[in-house]
Amino acid sequence: MRAAASGPHSFQGTHSSSADSRATVLCELAAEPALTTTLFPDRLADVVERKRSQLLVGLDPRPDLLPVELAGGAHASSEAAADASARFCCGIVDAVAPYAVGVKPQLAFFEAMGSHGLRALEEVCAYARSAGLIVLADAKRGDIGSTSRAYAAAYVEPRGDDPPLADAMTVNPYLGRDSLDPFLRACRRHGAGVFCLVKTSNEGGADVQDLVLTDGHPVWHHVALLVHELGQELVGERGLSSVGAVVGATHPRAVGEARRLLPQAILLLPGVGAQGATPADLARAFTSGPASALVNASRSVIYAFRSGQDDWRAAAAAEAARLRREVWAVSGW
Repeated sequence: MRAAASGPHSFQGTHSSSADSRATVLCELAAEPALTTTLFPDRLADVVERKRSQLLVGLDPRPDLLPVELAGGAHASSEAAADASARFCCGIVDAVAPYAVGVKPQLAFFEAMGSHGLRALEEVCAYARSAGLIVLADAKRGDIGSTSRAYAAAYVEPRGDDPPLADAMTVNPYLGRDSLDPFLRACRRHGAGVFCLVKTSNEGGADVQDLVLTDGHPVWHHVALLVHELGQELVGERGLSSVGAVVGATHPRAVGEARRLLPQAILLLPGVGAQGATPADLARAFTSGPASALVNASRSVIYAFRSGQDDWRAAAAAEAARLRREVWAVSGW
């Protein structure tokens, strides 16, 4: 595998099969019917400008960390844990809705509670959307063929007469472009958004993502250029693409590099708060517009009450309000 030597428009595959695959994808997208819904980045930009916020609050419900008033029976069964987690997440939605543009439920915490957890996930997502929040499912899914199509259907496509579970979702692009095809179709047909893992916030991500290719560029640069290429077909009226990128806020230098490589992508920036990153590290992420980056904070907001405050809703609201002000100021808009 060989990355491009310069600029977001210089991506080239190393095999003819890559070019053939790209041509196939573009032909399929071109053959699809015209857009009948607003693209995700345009909907997001409207919310960002209305709320003057780029804050996304992660929902990571853990029964062992819930407030006392909810934790009492949470350990009795998976059903009790799911009920308590749903009440907690809906309470957080109420608390942060004035300050955040959306929420990011981490599916693993819901899945750990079995079928009851999936019911709770659906309840929380519906509640957040009714509160006017964008819902970004943190699924990190990625596969090929019918499996990838099923993931897209599960999270970002309408379910019969019901709306999609989420407005957008995180996906893993490391299985290649064909693993992303169903998600790109959902973006075009249903106004979904996808955020591809590019440079993650965890330390171990460097084991693969920072490997240097023969042209001197790291693997994650190559992935960023692929994301840029695929996203060019899905750019909205605000100049932003439905295909975004996850770039860890814990790597400020990488954030700047990612913005250069991905001028049209919305950057999802996890790692602020409990993982140690601060809003001040992220100014370069917003140079493509006020909605060109989202700052995610999870534990530092939803478990803010554990620092000693009695009212868990008020604690979450106060921390969300603080982060909203700081991020907006740093963004320069």
